[in-house]
Amino acid sequence: MKKKYYFIVINLVIGFWFNSIIAQEGPKIIEILQAGGSTQDQQKFPGANILVKKDNIRVHLLHEGALIKSNISYFYPKRNFFKANGNVIFTQGDTLKITCDYIEYDGTKKLAIACGKVLLERTDMNLKTDTLYLDRLKSKAYYNTFGTILDEQTKLTSKRGIYFMDLKKYRFISDVKINDPEYQIKSQQLDYFTESDKAFFYGKTSIEGDEYDIYCEKGSYDTKLQKGSFQKNAIIFYNNKEIRGDSLYFENERDYAAATNNISIIDTLNKSVINGHYGEIFKSRDSAIITRRAMAINIVDKDSLFIHADTLIATGPQEKRILRGYYDVRIFKSDLRGKSDSLHLNQSSGLIKMLKLPLSRKENQIFTESQKNARNPILWFGKSQMSGNKIFLTSNMKNQKLDSLKIIGNSWIIEKDSLSETGFNQIKGGLLDGLFEDGELVEIDITKNTEVIYYMYSDEENELIGIDKTTCSSLKMITKGNKIEDITFFVSPEGQLLPEKDLPINERKLNGFYWREYERPKNISDLFSEEDKQYQIKAIENVKTPEAFIRNSVD
Repeated sequence: MKKKYYFIVINLVIGFWFNSIIAQEGPKIIEILQAGGSTQDQQKFPGANILVKKDNIRVHLLHEGALIKSNISYFYPKRNFFKANGNVIFTQGDTLKITCDYIEYDGTKKLAIACGKVLLERTDMNLKTDTLYLDRLKSKAYYNTFGTILDEQTKLTSKRGIYFMDLKKYRFISDVKINDPEYQIKSQQLDYFTESDKAFFYGKTSIEGDEYDIYCEKGSYDTKLQKGSFQKNAIIFYNNKEIRGDSLYFENERDYAAATNNISIIDTLNKSVINGHYGEIFKSRDSAIITRRAMAINIVDKDSLFIHADTLIATGPQEKRILRGYYDVRIFKSDLRGKSDSLHLNQSSGLIKMLKLPLSRKENQIFTESQKNARNPILWFGKSQMSGNKIFLTSNMKNQKLDSLKIIGNSWIIEKDSLSETGFNQIKGGLLDGLFEDGELVEIDITKNTEVIYYMYSDEENELIGIDKTTCSSLKMITKGNKIEDITFFVSPEGQLLPEKDLPINERKLNGFYWREYERPKNISDLFSEEDKQYQIKAIENVKTPEAFIRNSVD
């Protein structure tokens, strides 16, 4: 047992002694490979060997794989240090080459300072500067005296820069500029990887291409393929549009851009905005798709018209722009509210179509008339509820005011009576035509199998005279301030004015009546469902284009 113990102790001592020797090994001494001649001048250069060129023999010094050639070198053996000038060439294997007028090198710290017309050469690009610092221990080179990077066709300049040799990465700081025949980049700080041709931005950055401008304060960009992702106050100026979002993605070759979270697509020509949490823009098709809490804002009658849908699609050139909304469409204007399954807005003609999804065969069989009407597009003007199979709204493009209204098929106007607690004024017909003056609905014509239930009051006492229940071929209604002022019946109206007590409650509503006040958006927030309000999605790096979806949307 004792022998085994002594053996272990001896091994530990030997191991400690061996490691101490290794630890005491200092840095390798700079070697002199060749020189044309050697001299000393202890008064001017104490402790230095002055190595000089003679004939064609230049001074060659070697240190741990780095070869330094010069015309004259002042070598200090005790300090493991030298200064050299005269057509200096510093090479490190086949990975790094530096030429300059003057260089200082510390072999202990493995630090070099190159000055005067410094050129750092690599196979893929060159760096030019006035003074370059090289740290071989950390495998990096840096400059503070303005530098220029050149490759085959791109020029990059900055006031300060660092080159990380192992990572093959440049970091440019302060007044960074990249000039390429196809684009220009300006940034506060830019990291550039030479093998992947990717640039990463930090701070205010702008990219100006032939047909696009990009701004961000954080992002990445493939300088060869001209594609990248951008974050923090990111904006893409593209095809007369501004695209904003928490995260943007762009591909120049595909004429494509995408955005996620808090996005806005601003159409500067048509003065419209579409917001949402996910969007894609296809420049070659003049198309954009926005979803996840999507909302469009258009100017109608010098007022903002807000349109929400699960998905909004804008297509066509600027002069013929069309906006489509699909699924759970809701609209809001100061004097107008609405809902439908889908919407079609032609910005060149000012026509808005509000449409519904067709009922299935089973729904047609089992739904009551009221249930079917509950699925129809609907508008609210003031206290009036208007609905039908299709609703068309048209604006006058000269003054941007609402001009006409048309409701096709199963047209309804319902208004809660102002005095009766349970009474409703109702008009039902096959076709409704409305006219606007100065943006206000002033005249309504209803034709085809028209039915009316209307509460009539005395002018003086405002007492209920009776309930008018009439059928006719058509009628004209005059409104003011979104209130019914007068109704005129045409072509053999049939009906009677009945005292309230003589008309049973179940006969005071027309067949198919459905009051939908609870659906009416009271403010902009009501345009969104609870599910909409929860939407947040991850930032995008790359996305696949839904080709079939956008193709169908353009038709």
